[in-house]
Amino acid sequence: MYIIDEKDLEYRHGDSGPKYLMRGPRMNFAVVQFPPGTDFKAHYHNIMEENFYVMEGVIDIVVDGKTHTLSRGQFIHVEPEESHYLINNSNEVALLIATLAPYQESDKVEIS
Repeated sequence: MYIIDEKDLEYRHGDSGPKYLMRGPRMNFAVVQFPPGTDFKAHYHNIMEENFYVMEGVIDIVVDGKTHTLSRGQFIHVEPEESHYLINNSNEVALLIATLAPYQESDKVEIS
């Protein structure tokens, strides 16, 4: 058992990207912040499934070429091998919870 205080951690890119509260041994758990205009590059995972829950704002998530616009309280599950791209096209910050499982040290395949 352990407790982590989110305020003690930083987002990967200063004010955007993931802030991992847990990385392994069985899953990843992150708070992800998207200021207006920021995105995650298109990618997929061979083994891990990924889930996103929108805490604040609006985010566009493109899964296998189809755009889904999610807002506060909505959840999306992405299966392994499904390509996904996230972008904040709104004028407000989007804040999401993201989980990935089962944990893999390296399982992200970027799509050019």
